[in-house]
Amino acid sequence: MTTHLDALTALLHEKAKGAIKGTAKLVITDQGSVVLSEDGAVQSDADADVTLKASEAVFRAILDGDQNPITAVMTGKLKVDGNQMRALKVSEILTS
Repeated sequence: MTTHLDALTALLHEKAKGAIKGTAKLVITDQGSVVLSEDGAVQSDADADVTLKASEAVFRAILDGDQNPITAVMTGKLKVDGNQMRALKVSEILTS
């Protein structure tokens, strides 16, 4: 059985590969974490340069293009902790 976290990791693996310097962690509420690096995406709870935290529904809406990541941050749906420039790069990866 494939979980939502497995599907997210698989989707982001190729998108992140070579597209980000350093690391970024996506924390999906009540499901777990995916760490993005220039090597791709892996399920992990390792420390990262920036952490983005939201529900699965918010991440899904961002990936589908139904939610602007900047608006999600401004409305409190998406929490960002760490390097803000890296967070912007992650938003580009998520919306591409």
